[in-house]
Amino acid sequence: MGLFSKAKDAMTAAQQAAQQAAQQAAAAQQQAGQQAGQQAGQQAGQQPGYVHVEGAGPIDPAAFGGPSTRSVAEDDPIWEPINGISLQDYADFSREAQTRGVTDEAGMIAIAQERGFSAEDTKAALDGWIARMGQSQAVGQQFRRFLGY
Repeated sequence: MGLFSKAKDAMTAAQQAAQQAAQQAAAAQQQAGQQAGQQAGQQAGQQPGYVHVEGAGPIDPAAFGGPSTRSVAEDDPIWEPINGISLQDYADFSREAQTRGVTDEAGMIAIAQERGFSAEDTKAALDGWIARMGQSQAVGQQFRRFLGY
């Protein structure tokens, strides 16, 4: 066997090894993706009737005083209207304020008053919904969904 034959055989063996390694890596990635998808599906499947935080990382900021990324049950008290003003109402006021160019609390209260809510109830609801967003990122994300984002 000549030098070139040995070199050719070595090249062929190296190419086969590289192909095999690439196939194994692709199979491992596919398996990891399937497992992640199954875990996400199981997690969502284990928690029907919950509002989930999209894009939440593995560490809950609540441990450091920030808003929680934990999923929140749809019947959790955090979703209860504040003085008769729901999160959907708050989003509706906000969308109308954006349309009108209103950028202050007084303008938001005026919009709510046009819809039959008192200034006191509206002020309490605005403060309350902002506080709830500070408790749970699920509330903030649901608010943005109601706004159409």
